Amino acid sequence: MSLSVLGDLNWLAVIVSTVAFFGLGGLWYSNVAFGKQWTKAVGWQPAEGESTPVALYLMPLATCLVSAVAVAMLAEATGSDTVGEGIVVGLVTGLGLAAMALLVTGFFDPKKPQPMVWVGITSGYHVVGFVIIGIIVASWT
Repeated sequence: MSLSVLGDLNWLAVIVSTVAFFGLGGLWYSNVAFGKQWTKAVGWQPAEGESTPVALYLMPLATCLVSAVAVAMLAEATGSDTVGEGIVVGLVTGLGLAAMALLVTGFFDPKKPQPMVWVGITSGYHVVGFVIIGIIVASWT
């Protein structure tokens, strides 16, 4: 694979999957889903009435874009062009790469009150998000 694969990507699919991944994060880390458990697991409690700085949203958006481009490159390089193949690309990258990197990070992180809860919530987000990216970029060929 070379960087020339970037020219073959469906950039609309990359943008849509970026927004989907970012939106999933907004839901995943909200109090509707895992927000309370996640903040407890990392030992972070935002001050009451504290406004969220814009940078707190821009960094995750940028990382969602980079992740979407990477998964799209792998889908393109492997010829993945069906929903099923997109799921496989998403699982390989989400579970095989992201979740394993987060697991070893959490395993050796004594600063978090509940590192394995953090690993479970954060890894789950990445696995589901990478599968969503994989489905979108593989099926929009």
